[in-house]
Amino acid sequence: QVQLVESGGGSVQAGVSLRLSCAASGIIFSLNAMTWYRQAPGKQRELVATITSGGLTNYADSVKGRFTISRDNAKNTVYLQMNSLKPEDTAVYYCRPGTWNYWGQGTQVTVSS
Repeated sequence: QVQLVESGGGSVQAGVSLRLSCAASGIIFSLNAMTWYRQAPGKQRELVATITSGGLTNYADSVKGRFTISRDNAKNTVYLQMNSLKPEDTAVYYCRPGTWNYWGQGTQVTVSS
């Protein structure tokens, strides 16, 4: 059974940092690319950042230079370091393994100006 548990969200002021974590189980974590998505109220879910099994990364233009995705295969965990947060980063953040249709409960990030 695949489980994804996102954590680390919160309500913060603009300009500060947060680090999200996603702990995965039930998959061969090290063989899967991992992607962070987010969904703001009234908007479609969008890709934020991806890290391949080999460590290559890709980011949405809106977060380039501010967010960093990383992974720890020993802990089956993917991280999203979010710096210089903006109100438009407010969303529920989810992680996803590869192209599997598995999703966790998400973690809420709220950034106030």
